[in-house]
Amino acid sequence: MQFKKSIISLVVVSLAFTGCASTNQEKGAAIGAITGAVLGKSTSNHKNKRAVWGAAIGAIAGAAIGDYMDKQEQEFRDELSGSGIEIVREGDNLRLIMPANITFATGQAFITSGFYPTLDDIARVLNKYEKTLLSIEGHTDSQGAAEFNQNLSEQRAGSVKQYLTNQNILASRLQTIGYGESRAVADNNSADGRALNRRVEIQIIPNKA
Repeated sequence: MQFKKSIISLVVVSLAFTGCASTNQEKGAAIGAITGAVLGKSTSNHKNKRAVWGAAIGAIAGAAIGDYMDKQEQEFRDELSGSGIEIVREGDNLRLIMPANITFATGQAFITSGFYPTLDDIARVLNKYEKTLLSIEGHTDSQGAAEFNQNLSEQRAGSVKQYLTNQNILASRLQTIGYGESRAVADNNSADGRALNRRVEIQIIPNKA
């Protein structure tokens, strides 16, 4: 009961803060985002989390998903050719793998200025294909303390999210996850392997009807 009261109070506060919004849709999106954050922390129900994550964006009918993602994949390949970003197709999903050596300085969570144009290209495609959800996932190698690496992975994912929202990507489409050193894709005992493990990935998921 106390949890329900907290959500009601939070919604009331959110209404006050969105009083200057120009449309009811904007107010609804703001309320959904705030209540969703509370629900996400209080329950392990994935369905509820996913519903909030996709709030206020359009959905794609089943038969059209493949074509929608095919076109988006091709645009990413055209825009990001030569950028150093790997584009992977996983069923209906896309994954953009961004090595840390072209995105962040060693041990830092600030995006290097030289990577801004590439992120602008990514945002341009994402804004065109608005019916997708974006999971921004940070990873590190195993050098240093595990706690530091976990925090760094979260901060780097957050930096990419902030940059994309500044490029008009709806925040309701985005979630961030830091995996620290737990999801290595290569051997941490070699310099080349560690370089592959230091990365940020954007998983692009169609919002299905």
